[in-house]
Amino acid sequence: MSTPHLFTPLRIGDLELANRIVIAPMCQYSAVNGCMTDWHLIHLGHLALSGAALLTIEATAVVPEGRISYADVGLWSDETEGAIARTLESVRRWSDMPIAIQLAHAGRKASGEVPWKGGHQLAPDAPNGWQTEAPSAVRFSADGYAPVALDRAGLRRVRDAFAASAQRAARLELDAVQLHAAHGYLLHEFLSPLSNDRSDEYGGSLENRMRFPLEVFDAVRDAFPQERTVSVRVSGTDWAEGGWDIEQTVAFAQALEAHGCEVIHVSSGGLTPAQQIPVGPGYQVPLAREVKRATSMAVVAVGLITDATQAEAIVATGDADLIGLARAILYDPRWPWHAAAALGARVKAPPQYLRSQPRQFRDLFDVG
Repeated sequence: MSTPHLFTPLRIGDLELANRIVIAPMCQYSAVNGCMTDWHLIHLGHLALSGAALLTIEATAVVPEGRISYADVGLWSDETEGAIARTLESVRRWSDMPIAIQLAHAGRKASGEVPWKGGHQLAPDAPNGWQTEAPSAVRFSADGYAPVALDRAGLRRVRDAFAASAQRAARLELDAVQLHAAHGYLLHEFLSPLSNDRSDEYGGSLENRMRFPLEVFDAVRDAFPQERTVSVRVSGTDWAEGGWDIEQTVAFAQALEAHGCEVIHVSSGGLTPAQQIPVGPGYQVPLAREVKRATSMAVVAVGLITDATQAEAIVATGDADLIGLARAILYDPRWPWHAAAALGARVKAPPQYLRSQPRQFRDLFDVG
């Protein structure tokens, strides 16, 4: 039998992926002053044994005020870099899975409580809260707090912080960097006309709204080793009238490719509480398909991809090159094993787990 498409290798620049399953970044809200804790070692460690092709570290703030919550991971100082280094040292001792990191700034959606305590936005003067910043002084929701619009100096500061974090990521020997330009966070806020009402060269036309995200991409691309991959996560649409949509996403994707982007991860939503999302299995795949048709970059599809045959169809039909797993792999950390068994493929597993193979799947594992 031929190898299922989902389990064929893929090379992106110097990045070798064993299959087409990538672990998407998932915030854990378990850091202390931006520093990873033992929870991150447990979380990333068991995902690194899953048999997926790439593990992506959660949204990692480039400045303290860019955190979604006070419990978010950061990469803005020697202390935060050292905490990630200690985590990676242990993970890498037992897994050779390539590891990426998502660099982020939460913009007007920063200064939040952790989800299991309500996730509401904290006031700037509240304990664990701070003043947020954004393209414009437009609050995310009626019960939120207005951000401060970034001036020219603020734009330079944020851009340079992304570049500095990319340099730290290079020192950590991470295999790839992903820029977070989705889910209503800062770079997405520049893109969407619903959150960007600037009247300077960073607002108004599509070209202007793309300007700052592209400047940040260029700064990161220059700061990260050229042989290593830089990708971008986008929201394909705001799912709201007058907002960011798939046509603008395609134009942005084409611009990113021209600037040297090698991978684009297509998600959606997160920009406005007015969004109307038609949630269902694979509901974001059509967005990935449109970007795939318009570019030659590797495209990652994500969003309620839960079944092996569903994932195989996405890759086999060319709707996307890879599928991203988030909640599905939190629920089932051995999802790639089960997908390989269902499709008749092989997947890497640690030798300590080889005896776990069910009798009907004796050829399932490659030794990791």
